Amino acid sequence: MRNAALMLGIIAGLIGIVVGLFGYGYAELSDARPEVTELFSLQNPGLIRFASFMAPLLAIAGGAMAKMRALWGGGLMIASALLFYIAFGFNVGTMFPIGFAGLGGILAIAAGKPDEPKAHF
Repeated sequence: MRNAALMLGIIAGLIGIVVGLFGYGYAELSDARPEVTELFSLQNPGLIRFASFMAPLLAIAGGAMAKMRALWGGGLMIASALLFYIAFGFNVGTMFPIGFAGLGGILAIAAGKPDEPKAHF
């Protein structure tokens, strides 16, 4: 389960980087050109910028930690999924990062009896 959590977290982070690039770019475009904001409403550009950077970072870090520190890695991946959902909502662009990070987090936390002799609880 830890290997699956590792792969799901890294894949979620890589897909999330693409989502984050578009999200951050749109937030910057809305600041540079206010007429763009009139066409497509942007509620909180600061949250979008923060989530565009932090959510993929948390997913990749959580996936990388899932082998040795499954509880911490799982928590980071679930935090990443929540951050994606809060900032961008659930849509065609975010369904895979949210799903992969959430499932990876659940699998990492559920790995109560790890392959290694050190358990997290």
